[in-house]
Amino acid sequence: MKVILSIKPEFVEKIFSGEKRFEYRKSIFKQRDIDTIIIYSTMPVGMIVGEFKFKTIHADSPKMIWKETKKYSGITKDFFYDYFKNKETAFAIEIEKVHKYKKPLNPYTIFTNFTAPQSFCYLEN
Repeated sequence: MKVILSIKPEFVEKIFSGEKRFEYRKSIFKQRDIDTIIIYSTMPVGMIVGEFKFKTIHADSPKMIWKETKKYSGITKDFFYDYFKNKETAFAIEIEKVHKYKKPLNPYTIFTNFTAPQSFCYLEN
């Protein structure tokens, strides 16, 4: 099964460059049979631009997650702690095998009634 993740364009570029090897989330998918994450670059791009496989999903306190992942976070410490403010658990998806599409895909022409996911949505293979 695949998941579509909404990711801001500036972070998408850092994922493609290798600067960002962890994608942070306040909540994570419940289904465990996810094998691929499809990247939806949010507005103003508004396109599906690539995909990646992931090694593992780390879950711990924000303090521990930052300690373990900061080198390849692609974000500042202040941004990280602001994002996880008042959260007991932080999730970090460890990105592996990134594939940038040669031509971005318009989800509005691929899917009937496409709505950009607030965080993520499941996609049957």
